[in-house]
Amino acid sequence: MAETIPTKSKIFKEASYCIRDYQAQVCKELIFEIEKLQLLVFDQNRFKCQSSLLGMQSAIIEAYFLKNFSNERISFTIPYVIKNC
Repeated sequence: MAETIPTKSKIFKEASYCIRDYQAQVCKELIFEIEKLQLLVFDQNRFKCQSSLLGMQSAIIEAYFLKNFSNERISFTIPYVIKNC
């Protein structure tokens, strides 16, 4: 069974859930979804997009694992993902 690659709109939707309500399961799944997409764009040599996705992923990981939740930090990364991806 082939893995599905998440769309940017799905990632933004899940990021908004994660930001709004800090739903731990959504945040955890989002980390894996971003990982799939960032590996795909790496294979396409789209390094600005990959870097932007890594920034978003880092903010979510920090929120999820370190419980250092910052809506602003995650929200800050979204325009870069939009611009570069």
